[in-house]
Amino acid sequence: MENQDVIIIGGGAAGMMAGIFAARNGNKTLILDHNEKLGKKLFITGKGRCNLTNNSSIENHLNHIVRNSKFMYSALNAFSPQNTMEFFEEAGLTLKTEQGNRVFPASDKSSDVIKTLTKLLENFGAKTELNCEVLAVEKFNNTFKIKCINNIVYTANSVIVATGGLSYAGTGASSLGHKIAKSFGHKIVETVPALCPIVLKDDVSALNGLSLKNASLTISAEGKTYSEFGEMLFTYNSLTGPIALKLSSLINRLNLKNAVATIDFKPALTHEKLEEKFLREFKEQSKKELKTYLNSILPNRLVGVFMQKCKLPNKKLSEITKAERANLINGLKKFDFSIKSLDNINVGIVTSGGVDIKEINSKTCESKLAKNLYFAGEVLDVDAFTGGYNLQIAWSTGYVAGNSVGRKI
Repeated sequence: MENQDVIIIGGGAAGMMAGIFAARNGNKTLILDHNEKLGKKLFITGKGRCNLTNNSSIENHLNHIVRNSKFMYSALNAFSPQNTMEFFEEAGLTLKTEQGNRVFPASDKSSDVIKTLTKLLENFGAKTELNCEVLAVEKFNNTFKIKCINNIVYTANSVIVATGGLSYAGTGASSLGHKIAKSFGHKIVETVPALCPIVLKDDVSALNGLSLKNASLTISAEGKTYSEFGEMLFTYNSLTGPIALKLSSLINRLNLKNAVATIDFKPALTHEKLEEKFLREFKEQSKKELKTYLNSILPNRLVGVFMQKCKLPNKKLSEITKAERANLINGLKKFDFSIKSLDNINVGIVTSGGVDIKEINSKTCESKLAKNLYFAGEVLDVDAFTGGYNLQIAWSTGYVAGNSVGRKI
């Protein structure tokens, strides 16, 4: 194949976006991806619905980026959440905004997002080579050589690395992008899981699948404390769901040896208010057994585990002692579990860590160590909370990289 102006390694969100704008500017553009189709991870995001951005201000996006938000300032201003929405709508994809300003395709199908991007790539003349495994990238004078499996070699004037992180190996995630960066002298910040389940030492298998709403979850580790309010979920060995996932991204670089997860089942009520409530209701419902009463204030599946952990006997409310009532209140406000670890990086929604942003030009996403080498998306050491913020990082950095390789028209 003839020499390309731009070769993009990786056909995910950032890679496709980079390809569209590189080709739109008149560059001969080729995307190489080792999967059998483009956007394989994009297909499963948002539970298959694709939460493609958050309909909020740039400032709000920056506030939801966990690592290196300042690096994203230029890219988000160059291609904002509003630009993202306009981009897709102008391409014919109808969008909708749901709770939390989360933006989805109106069809609720991530495949429609991928189809839109694929069509734009075709319209602007970008080429794609699928099932193409890249082995290494080298540079001779001003030309890059991309060595692939089966002794195939491609050449290009510029290369954009958009290979993603290490999460979801089933979508083809690998360390290729980090390997390429290292070969050009880049530092790789240690990669750890982000937005992933928090594995517990305690046996919580009896609670598998139990969802809690309007709960408060606090993580204490290394003398630091982080709390979130909202919805969470038990698995057979871990805590997950929105607030647990968010907290995982805040504690993923802490020593979790003595870490504790604490649930407040009644965050809207103080100890004093609960004491007043129980004194009143225990008197009014004196003949009712504690287990039956607890079924009215806690999920049924939780009651047995709760009573056992708090050492509460199942007897009539009129027989509950002051000490037992105190145990009940303490249990509702401070239900502790010992943390074992975060789950495997393959289970994390995104990867924390990657190519050190200190060695990347934030305005162009070009390497400061190798001219005409760019990095975009999750391969960089930038990650955010859930809500469309991580995909916006991909769109913005993909746009900046693709738009920076030079205009041929």
